[in-house]
Amino acid sequence: MDYNTTRSSLVIREYGRNIHKMIDFAISVNDREERNHIARSIVKVMGQVKPQFKEADDFIQSLWDHMIIISDFKLDVDSPYPLPNKAELVKPPKKVAYPDNRIKYRHYGKSIESFIEKASKLEDGLEKESFTYYIANMMKKNYLLYNRDSVSDDLIFEQLGKLSNGKLKLSENHTLKSTGSLIGKLTRSNNKRQSNNHKKGPKRPFKKNIR
Repeated sequence: MDYNTTRSSLVIREYGRNIHKMIDFAISVNDREERNHIARSIVKVMGQVKPQFKEADDFIQSLWDHMIIISDFKLDVDSPYPLPNKAELVKPPKKVAYPDNRIKYRHYGKSIESFIEKASKLEDGLEKESFTYYIANMMKKNYLLYNRDSVSDDLIFEQLGKLSNGKLKLSENHTLKSTGSLIGKLTRSNNKRQSNNHKKGPKRPFKKNIR
């Protein structure tokens, strides 16, 4: 008996097992003229399996290509079209290049790196200097969110230079906002949120009217 487990797998399932068997038979025919005649007949049957694609310009060529592919390129016939390239079909797909979004200093976040990239493109002048000073203070604030210990301005300036590849620098007379000032703002912001939550109070339990 012919069980599914003993059958060979279908190369193109849409055509069904009968067409696969017809192609296997065509391969076994020794006479070339007869083999060509059988191949043309098989193509006609394959076209009946996929009538919805008849309007396509390359419909007939695709049928011949599919027949050759199903035969594992073993069917030697005089196709009216160039034979498909087996090497192209088995070529592994190209690897997709994923964007490199690695962040050098995680505690600063991607937004800081975006600011630094924009500031680096500005021409030297007051706008660039002001933007750089703003970024440095944001870096210090983010650093304190990550680590509540104090951080020196020199460290921020050093890391700003590394992130900008030396394009952003602040003169020695620049002093960033104090640690206490930045932490105070963070604490007041957190306290305000907590206060607003307390003002709302707990939701009153729903009481069902009893008549």
